Amino acid sequence: MITNVKERLVAIRDALGLSQREFCKGIYISQSYYTQLENELKPLNDRICALICSIYGISKDYIMTGEGEIFSENMADMQLNQLLEVFSELDPPFRDYTVIQIKKLLEAQQKNKKRGGA
Repeated sequence: MITNVKERLVAIRDALGLSQREFCKGIYISQSYYTQLENELKPLNDRICALICSIYGISKDYIMTGEGEIFSENMADMQLNQLLEVFSELDPPFRDYTVIQIKKLLEAQQKNKKRGGA
């Protein structure tokens, strides 16, 4: 079990597949400040915790205590919500193009699986 905030922050970034730089950009803090959090040179305050929870869908209980699941909601649901936010901002021709590209990605994935790929 992960017992400290430092390890939980690293686990969160790993689960999201983000570098420190990318993670910090998402929560609007400097990388140097975040490094101090990961190295436990600064305490994780309520504001930063709230940002991590709201931006990345992380459970506050997990960050603060290590209890429960990392994600407060299903990761697929979170990704779908992000996709819908972006999609709603597109003009109709770009929406059509996006749907076509997603269908092509699905077809490519299915072909890859039939060939024994991942």
